[in-house]
Amino acid sequence: MNLVAVGGGTGLSMLLKGLKKEVGQGIEELSAIVTVADSGGSTGRLRKIYQIPAPGDIRNCIAALSDSEEIMQRLFQYRFKGEGLEGHAFGNLFLTALTDITGSFLEAVRLSSEILRTKGRIIPSTVEDVHLVAEFESGQVVKGEEQITEHGKETGEKIVKMWIEPENAKAPIEAIAAIEEANVIVIGPGSLFTSIIPNFLIKDVSEAIARSKALKIFVVNAMTQPGETDGFTAYDHLNAFRKLSGLEKVDAVIVNTKMPPHGLLKKYLDQGQEPVTPDVSKIAKEGIAVFAEDLIGDREDFVRHDPDRLAELIVRIAENEALSTL
Repeated sequence: MNLVAVGGGTGLSMLLKGLKKEVGQGIEELSAIVTVADSGGSTGRLRKIYQIPAPGDIRNCIAALSDSEEIMQRLFQYRFKGEGLEGHAFGNLFLTALTDITGSFLEAVRLSSEILRTKGRIIPSTVEDVHLVAEFESGQVVKGEEQITEHGKETGEKIVKMWIEPENAKAPIEAIAAIEEANVIVIGPGSLFTSIIPNFLIKDVSEAIARSKALKIFVVNAMTQPGETDGFTAYDHLNAFRKLSGLEKVDAVIVNTKMPPHGLLKKYLDQGQEPVTPDVSKIAKEGIAVFAEDLIGDREDFVRHDPDRLAELIVRIAENEALSTL
């Protein structure tokens, strides 16, 4: 099968770690379409100086799909210390330098993927210098990925509308081609409003996915995110995604049912995060296939989907004959 994963942030890179093990087996071609609307940290500083798309999520995906030596992966993710370069990831600087040398962000991503021998293609959802904008319940309009999340944390307001600037930003033809060739499109996991939906605000991407006959799978996050999805259930995640992305038809939804260990759960609750309630019956009532399983890993420091379990489930769903005819 040809599989396209759409998203950004830690969620997409963790998913890709699992999916790359399926390349050459259940997956013939693997592509990741990645948001470039990030505005914080190292990425944000480089964007201001060089006026380029955000390299951070791209860097994480290249490292996740890399089949090179571990030292090369660690080098790409290395963050500098001390004045001047403090906080900058080596991979971000590498992508920025290659963009400046070649004159093309897309070419910089391709060359970086070649150097790190990725088991799949990484494609930015646009190569334009886009910025994320959100309107909240009060009517307040906030610009910038990092600022949007912070406003949500400070006010507790919900996002009611999102767009990008410039609104007419185009997707690379490589992204549209990957979508058109896909048998399966996986959306998420990841920050719903700042990692997943931004890809769908690129009109070319949303239209290509909407007209695609590929099986569309939506992966619900395991935990709520302060400033974005406070109090959201699994159904709320799906509903907000459909409303703001414009993608009405989703064929299957994956929901985690495993609770984190007590100590780890308490740490998350203290930070304002809680497990996403798996209200699967509300999703199923809409005629959507729901796959509710224990999917988070056993680590004691983070609550995240286990890459291998999630990838195996996605391949299993895709190979299900009943679903493949949807």
